[in-house]
Amino acid sequence: MTTSAACIERSPAADAAHRRDVMVGIAAALATVTLWAGWIVVTRLGVTATALGPADIGVLRYLVPALVLAPVLFRKGLALRRVGAPAMALIVIGAGIPFFLVCTSGIKLTPAAQVGAMLPGTMPLFVALLAVGLMGERIAGWRLAGFALVAAGVGAIAIHAIVAESAPGQWRGHLLLLGAAFLWAVYTHAFRRAGIGAVHATALVGFWSMLGFLPVYLLWLGPALLDVPARDVVVQLVFQGVLSGLVSMMTYAQAVKRLGASRAAIFSALTPVLATLLAIPVLGEWPDAVTLVGIVAVGAGVALASALPGRPQAR
Repeated sequence: MTTSAACIERSPAADAAHRRDVMVGIAAALATVTLWAGWIVVTRLGVTATALGPADIGVLRYLVPALVLAPVLFRKGLALRRVGAPAMALIVIGAGIPFFLVCTSGIKLTPAAQVGAMLPGTMPLFVALLAVGLMGERIAGWRLAGFALVAAGVGAIAIHAIVAESAPGQWRGHLLLLGAAFLWAVYTHAFRRAGIGAVHATALVGFWSMLGFLPVYLLWLGPALLDVPARDVVVQLVFQGVLSGLVSMMTYAQAVKRLGASRAAIFSALTPVLATLLAIPVLGEWPDAVTLVGIVAVGAGVALASALPGRPQAR
């Protein structure tokens, strides 16, 4: 018994190192959700207050990672044989330019507060639903209660927007955002099965997105990047390509590494709240009472489902 106790005791140095790991993990998680919320607000600013469209911003989003991470592709290759063409297509569709165009088109039609609830808020729900359909997992207990809260919050926001008619056609934005969340869930499952690292996946998504979309953009879509003020382009370049495309990837990886995937995922519940708060000074968008209630429900649901995951059960 004494020997067992001695085995599990940690030295003061180990305890201090653990505390440092936790603090660094918390800081990385907070930085990640702040960047995610900032991305929502800045993207909406770009597509509503400048002449930039989803296609223009999409090029900025994926061109920077494609160029910066090119050395990763030289070292690790394009992974088509390893991953397989169908899985690679799902990865690129789910996290690449198709996802971004659907997502940004929804952001253009939807206030940032609602985007925070409908996009990052429903991503875990769609991931879980695909796990049920593809792998026979069951959602039960507190996890089920959490996802029910997410669905209730999103439903309240959507129904209120239709009934209030404050912005006719806003429901189209809701559908696009839910479609984007579903695409991200597809990417999540395809990435997990691909057996590649996060940095390699980001490099591949950027490369294949630009290889397929850049010629279409330059030849047929009428690029607006050269026709808008340089300030607008630089703001989007920094937020899309650098902060969202590269920095948030690294901070999220650090959060998962130091806190674990489940504990890191809890912090994503803050994204709708932070997006709402940032949208007030940047966009002048004040959420109504129903939207606030929906955001709280979605945030609580994500935290509950992440903090108390149920055990997968085979059917």
